[in-house]
Order: sequence, then structure tokens, then C-alpha cells
Amino acid sequence: MNREGAARQGHRERLHRAFSLGLALALPAAIILAAAIGSVKIPLPEVLRAVWDPFGGGGPGASAGPGEREMYQVIVTMIRLPRAVLAALSGAALAVAGAAFQSVFHNPLADPYVLGASSGAALGAAVAVVANLSLSALGVGLAPVYAFVGALAAVFLSYGLARRAGGPSPLALLLAGVVVGSCASAALSLVIYFSGEHLRQITFWLMGGFEGTTWRSILIVLPYMTLGGALVFIRFRELDALLLGDETARGLGVDAERVRAFLVVGASLLTAAAVAVSGPIGFVGLVVPHLVRSVIGAEHRRLLPDVAMAGAILMVAADTLARTIIAPTELPVGIVTALTGGPFFLWVLGRRRRFHPLGGRKAT
Repeated sequence: MNREGAARQGHRERLHRAFSLGLALALPAAIILAAAIGSVKIPLPEVLRAVWDPFGGGGPGASAGPGEREMYQVIVTMIRLPRAVLAALSGAALAVAGAAFQSVFHNPLADPYVLGASSGAALGAAVAVVANLSLSALGVGLAPVYAFVGALAAVFLSYGLARRAGGPSPLALLLAGVVVGSCASAALSLVIYFSGEHLRQITFWLMGGFEGTTWRSILIVLPYMTLGGALVFIRFRELDALLLGDETARGLGVDAERVRAFLVVGASLLTAAAVAVSGPIGFVGLVVPHLVRSVIGAEHRRLLPDVAMAGAILMVAADTLARTIIAPTELPVGIVTALTGGPFFLWVLGRRRRFHPLGGRKAT
């Protein structure tokens, strides 16, 4: 490598380190600010004290009296903090799944719902709501469970159809996902038509949000998100190879079909877990990978961790905005992400003259 090339490589390394450090610092700051902001304004020292106390007491000095302190403790630890943490996990899961699907299908328009996960989850949740299903012993509604099962069922049905069509190639998977998603959407429309008094509840779920989040909600989905994330992260080298196309990947010793199936399972687990607890929130899994690629490039060893942090920050920020912009009324988070993500993606499309859609500057 000549001196000029070494200088460019050093600049990229410094840029990546600075970008990753900025994301690592911004994520906890976003969660803390989300716990402080709301219809009840909580001073930052009180937020830090409320967060610190469960782990041994003490913490930064507080300015509130005993009565206010107890109220702040409840608001932060039982309402806002679990909501912010779940928003961060869901944003990270959707962003990583989106990055994986874009590389697996070599398609810049792929998102976490490309195989019908969103429609399947919506159908499952609507059935649970209309049937009024719950685990009476635990007092837990079954809408998230049915949404999770519906999302996975849609994905694996899409994969099965693609295999029967001659192998799970990217094109066959995309077409199967469109078919399964359309069928699930039609079934959802039928359920909504007969939903009666449950129409408002179903409609609100379809818009996406994190209201009513508890620490139990996080514990339920965390194992699936952890497993799905691990399945994607350990295949970062194969994701780089798939970006070059199946033929080139095979030339590099990568079994493209087997690796694609492995990555589809991991990304689908991430998507299903996120949708189960938040509803189908759009644009995060589509926009965030493009944003991060435009800064650090498409190498997945670096891309995936930064995508996860950026997705988490974006979702926490969107949720905070959704519950404060017209307080005390809450907007669905899906509306906020759509209103901000749509214009940004148009900006990304406008830059395609300078950049490849999946990373890297075009040759001149």
C-alpha cells in the first residue's frame, strides 16, 4: 500500500473509531434523557439517583424531598426506564435485521419485514385481541405471543415456498415474501372487518408503540433478540461475501444457500421479537443501515455494532418525541419514524449518484 493509500486507510480508521465512540456515548445519554423527559419533568440528578439506587444505593446527590423522590423513583424505574430500554432493544434488533436482509438479498430496499413478518405479526396480534386471549394465571395478554408466532410463521412459510420454487434464491425469497405478506394482509383485513369493539385496539397496535412496557416485557423477548443477534453477528464475514453476489461468494468458499438460510433465521428472530412487543414500526430497519454505511462503509465487522447502536438511539429518540410532542396525548411511534424516515430515505436515494446503495463510493 502506497503512502496515499495508507493515509486514506488511517483516516477511515479514525473516522470509524470516532463514530463508534460517539454512538456508544449517545446511547446511554438518550436513555437517561428519555427517563427525564415527559409530562412530569424529572431533574437529571434525580434520574441518576433512581437508576443507581437499585444497584446498591447512594448515587449522585438529589435535590427533591422524600415525597417527590419516591414519586420520581417509581416513574423512572417502573415506567420510563423499561420503556426506553425496550425501545433501544427493538431499534437495535430492527436495524441489525434490516442490514442483514439488505446484504442477504443484495437489495437496498429490503427491510426487516421483507418476508412478511409484519403482516404475519399483525394477523397474529389481531386474532389474539379479537378472541380476547390471555394467560389468566399471569395476567398477561397473548397479543405479543401470537404476534411473535405469526411473524415467524410468515417468514418460514415464505422460505418454504421459495425452496419449492427451485431453491431459496434472493429473488424467490422476495417474491414469496410478497405473496405471503399479501395473503396475511388480506386475512388481517377480514379479522378487522369482524373485530367490532376491538377495532380501535387493533388499529393502535398496528401503528406501533411501547406504552405499557414493563421489565417483564423485556425479559420475555430478550432471549430471542440475543439468539437472533448472535446468529447474525457470527456470520459477518459471510455477509461481506454475499454482498459480492452468490457466484463470487461460492468462489470464496461460502455456501451461499446455507448461509442465507442461517442469516434469515437470525434476522427473523430479531424482527419477530421486536414486532411482538412494539408492533410494526417502519423505516428503522430500512434507513439506519444506509445512514451508517454512508459514514463507515459496508464491512459488516464494523457495520453491525454501529447499526445496532444507531437503531437503538433512533428508536429511543422517536419514542421520546412521540410521547412528548403533544403531551399528555401520545402519538404512535410508527407515525414518528415514518414522518422522519421517509424524507431521509429520499435524501439517501438522491445520493446514489455518488454512492453505491449498499456502501462504497462509485468508481469514476
